[in-house]
Amino acid sequence: MKTQPSTKKAEGRERIAKRMARAGLCSRREAEAWIEQGRVSVDGKTIKSPALDVGPESVITVDGKPLAGAEQTRLWLYHKPRGLVTTNRDPEGRPTVFDHLPPGMPRTMSVGRLDMDSEGLLLLTNDGELARALELPATGWIRRYRVRIYSTPTPETIAKLAKGVTVEDVRYGPIKVQLEDKPTPKDQPKGRNIWVNVTLSEGKNREIRRVFEHVGHPVSRLIRVGYGAFTLGNLPEGQVKEISGKVLREQCGALLKRTPKKE
Repeated sequence: MKTQPSTKKAEGRERIAKRMARAGLCSRREAEAWIEQGRVSVDGKTIKSPALDVGPESVITVDGKPLAGAEQTRLWLYHKPRGLVTTNRDPEGRPTVFDHLPPGMPRTMSVGRLDMDSEGLLLLTNDGELARALELPATGWIRRYRVRIYSTPTPETIAKLAKGVTVEDVRYGPIKVQLEDKPTPKDQPKGRNIWVNVTLSEGKNREIRRVFEHVGHPVSRLIRVGYGAFTLGNLPEGQVKEISGKVLREQCGALLKRTPKKE
């Protein structure tokens, strides 16, 4: 009679990149890149492939420094100003979001990005796994924006965007557009800048700007006002607000890999 393998030994084992992301060090994608660059060692041996499971007893070092234990999941709302790049380091030396966070903030990563000229709600977390889950279109979290564009789009253009468009061989999914103000006849001949509300479920790189440029309505200002269950509200520019553990569990419970910090 064959002995069944112990499940206890398997408990707690996970991919090395996932462990690094759970420690709040980086995203899983960044972890995989670091591993391929030879920056990660497990039990004294440098690894070059992320296809490795590690357990609670594994000794992991990154750039020669021990990997910290998994932190409790935290999430912040941040009102990103214009002029900041959403990256930890910019090769061109431009100011970054992480250079301008209020004092006392722990190491965080962004959920998706806002380009340098865009502003508004940016979610920050110390959990790479949560960041990755919230970014995936399959999660179903809608992104909402106020967008200032040139001229009033026709009903035909709005219907076209609702079906999705292709720009330079890149397919963009459905974009819902709603005019904030009802256009008057005097707005039509020369056109003017108007505000529209835009919702989408994926958010590829500079998607809104590229799509509206493609249909003849260049964007002059873009403000993200909502991401899934969270809204920008009256949060002042440049400030952060931490989401309570209770709300985090209510809104992201199915995505969390561990219990958020207690109240």
